[in-house]
Amino acid sequence: MKPHCEVSEKLFELYHRVHRLINESMTEEGVSLARSKFLFFLSKLGPCRSTDIADALNFAPRTVTEAIDGLERDKLVERKPDPADRRAKIVSITETGRHMLEAAEMPRQQLLEEIFSSLDDKQLDQLQSIVTTLVHRVDDIRNRRLEERQG
Repeated sequence: MKPHCEVSEKLFELYHRVHRLINESMTEEGVSLARSKFLFFLSKLGPCRSTDIADALNFAPRTVTEAIDGLERDKLVERKPDPADRRAKIVSITETGRHMLEAAEMPRQQLLEEIFSSLDDKQLDQLQSIVTTLVHRVDDIRNRRLEERQG
Protein backbone atom coordinates (compact mmCIF):
# COMPACT_ATOMS: atom_id res chain seq x y z
CA MET A 1 0.00 0.00 0.00
CA LYS A 2 1.30 3.47 -0.87
CA PRO A 3 2.22 5.77 2.04
CA HIS A 4 -0.59 8.28 1.33
CA CYS A 5 -3.12 5.44 1.35
CA GLU A 6 -1.79 4.17 4.67
CA VAL A 7 -2.02 7.65 6.18
CA SER A 8 -5.53 8.20 4.85
CA GLU A 9 -6.62 4.84 6.26
CA LYS A 10 -5.21 5.81 9.67
CA LEU A 11 -7.03 9.17 9.49
CA PHE A 12 -10.31 7.41 8.73
CA GLU A 13 -9.69 4.96 11.55
CA LEU A 14 -8.94 7.79 13.97
CA TYR A 15 -12.02 9.73 12.89
CA HIS A 16 -14.31 6.74 13.35
CA ARG A 17 -12.86 5.81 16.72
CA VAL A 18 -13.08 9.37 18.05
CA HIS A 19 -16.58 9.75 16.61
CA ARG A 20 -17.76 6.53 18.26
CA LEU A 21 -16.18 7.41 21.64
CA ILE A 22 -17.66 10.92 21.65
CA ASN A 23 -21.06 9.64 20.53
CA GLU A 24 -21.09 7.07 23.36
CA SER A 25 -20.15 9.73 25.88
CA MET A 26 -22.71 12.26 24.66
CA THR A 27 -25.43 9.61 24.49
CA GLU A 28 -24.81 8.86 28.17
CA GLU A 29 -25.72 12.52 28.79
CA GLY A 30 -28.95 12.14 26.82
CA VAL A 31 -28.20 13.43 23.32
CA SER A 32 -26.31 11.60 20.59
CA LEU A 33 -23.72 13.30 18.43
CA ALA A 34 -26.09 13.21 15.47
CA ARG A 35 -28.91 14.86 17.42
CA SER A 36 -26.51 17.39 18.89
CA LYS A 37 -25.67 18.62 15.37
CA PHE A 38 -29.27 19.71 14.89
CA LEU A 39 -29.47 21.24 18.35
CA PHE A 40 -26.15 23.03 17.92
CA PHE A 41 -27.26 24.44 14.57
CA LEU A 42 -30.52 25.73 16.03
CA SER A 43 -28.83 27.17 19.11
CA LYS A 44 -26.34 29.13 17.00
CA LEU A 45 -28.55 30.33 14.15
CA GLY A 46 -31.88 30.50 15.88
CA PRO A 47 -35.29 29.44 14.64
CA CYS A 48 -35.45 28.37 10.99
CA ARG A 49 -37.26 26.10 8.57
CA SER A 50 -36.29 22.45 8.19
CA THR A 51 -35.26 23.12 4.58
CA ASP A 52 -32.69 25.63 5.89
CA ILE A 53 -31.32 22.96 8.22
CA ALA A 54 -31.15 20.41 5.41
CA ASP A 55 -29.27 22.87 3.18
CA ALA A 56 -26.86 23.95 5.92
CA LEU A 57 -26.05 20.43 7.10
CA ASN A 58 -26.18 18.92 3.61
CA PHE A 59 -28.81 16.37 4.64
CA ALA A 60 -31.79 15.10 2.70
CA PRO A 61 -35.00 16.93 3.68
CA ARG A 62 -36.61 13.64 4.73
CA THR A 63 -33.69 12.90 7.07
CA VAL A 64 -34.10 16.32 8.69
CA THR A 65 -37.87 15.89 9.05
CA GLU A 66 -37.42 12.51 10.76
CA ALA A 67 -34.74 13.90 13.09
CA ILE A 68 -36.91 16.89 13.99
CA ASP A 69 -39.85 14.57 14.65
CA GLY A 70 -37.77 12.71 17.23
CA LEU A 71 -36.34 15.87 18.77
CA GLU A 72 -39.83 17.35 19.02
CA ARG A 73 -41.17 14.16 20.60
CA ASP A 74 -38.44 14.48 23.26
CA LYS A 75 -39.28 18.17 23.71
CA LEU A 76 -35.82 19.30 22.58
CA VAL A 77 -37.20 21.39 19.70
CA GLU A 78 -40.56 22.87 18.84
CA ARG A 79 -42.31 23.69 15.59
CA LYS A 80 -44.41 26.78 15.07
CA PRO A 81 -46.16 28.11 11.98
CA ASP A 82 -44.00 30.30 9.73
CA PRO A 83 -45.67 33.72 9.64
CA ALA A 84 -44.29 34.32 6.14
CA ASP A 85 -45.52 30.99 4.73
CA ARG A 86 -48.43 29.21 6.41
CA ARG A 87 -47.46 25.90 4.74
CA ALA A 88 -44.04 25.92 6.44
CA LYS A 89 -42.99 25.50 10.07
CA ILE A 90 -40.25 27.24 12.00
CA VAL A 91 -38.14 24.94 14.16
CA SER A 92 -36.47 26.23 17.31
CA ILE A 93 -34.54 24.70 20.18
CA THR A 94 -36.32 24.55 23.54
CA GLU A 95 -34.82 25.26 26.95
CA THR A 96 -34.74 21.51 27.53
CA GLY A 97 -32.82 21.13 24.27
CA ARG A 98 -30.32 23.82 25.33
CA HIS A 99 -29.73 22.11 28.66
CA MET A 100 -29.26 18.72 26.99
CA LEU A 101 -26.81 20.22 24.49
CA GLU A 102 -24.81 21.91 27.26
CA ALA A 103 -24.75 18.72 29.33
CA ALA A 104 -23.50 16.67 26.38
CA GLU A 105 -20.89 19.25 25.34
CA MET A 106 -18.85 18.93 28.53
CA PRO A 107 -17.94 15.24 28.13
CA ARG A 108 -17.19 15.86 24.44
CA GLN A 109 -14.73 18.61 25.35
CA GLN A 110 -13.19 16.51 28.11
CA LEU A 111 -12.65 13.56 25.77
CA LEU A 112 -11.07 15.73 23.09
CA GLU A 113 -8.78 17.25 25.70
CA GLU A 114 -7.82 13.80 26.93
CA ILE A 115 -7.18 12.52 23.40
CA PHE A 116 -5.13 15.49 22.23
CA SER A 117 -3.20 15.82 25.49
CA SER A 118 -1.01 13.01 24.16
CA LEU A 119 0.50 15.60 21.78
CA ASP A 120 2.82 18.41 22.84
CA ASP A 121 2.31 21.99 21.63
CA LYS A 122 4.64 21.58 18.67
CA GLN A 123 2.86 18.43 17.53
CA LEU A 124 -0.54 20.11 17.91
CA ASP A 125 0.66 23.04 15.79
CA GLN A 126 1.97 20.66 13.15
CA LEU A 127 -1.25 18.67 13.13
CA GLN A 128 -3.30 21.87 12.87
CA SER A 129 -1.20 22.99 9.91
CA ILE A 130 -1.40 19.63 8.16
CA VAL A 131 -5.15 19.27 8.64
CA THR A 132 -5.73 22.86 7.46
CA THR A 133 -3.67 22.20 4.33
CA LEU A 134 -5.65 19.03 3.60
CA VAL A 135 -9.00 20.77 4.18
CA HIS A 136 -8.01 23.50 1.70
CA ARG A 137 -6.89 20.87 -0.82
CA VAL A 138 -10.18 18.97 -0.51
CA ASP A 139 -12.13 22.21 -0.98
CA ASP A 140 -10.05 23.10 -4.06
CA ILE A 141 -10.62 19.66 -5.61
CA ARG A 142 -14.34 19.76 -4.84
CA ASN A 143 -14.73 23.24 -6.30
CA ARG A 144 -12.81 22.26 -9.43
CA ARG A 145 -14.99 19.17 -9.90
CA LEU A 146 -18.17 21.24 -9.46
CA GLU A 147 -16.94 23.74 -12.06
CA GLU A 148 -16.09 20.94 -14.47
CA ARG A 149 -19.59 19.47 -14.11
CA GLN A 150 -21.24 22.84 -14.61
CA GLY A 151 -18.93 24.00 -17.38
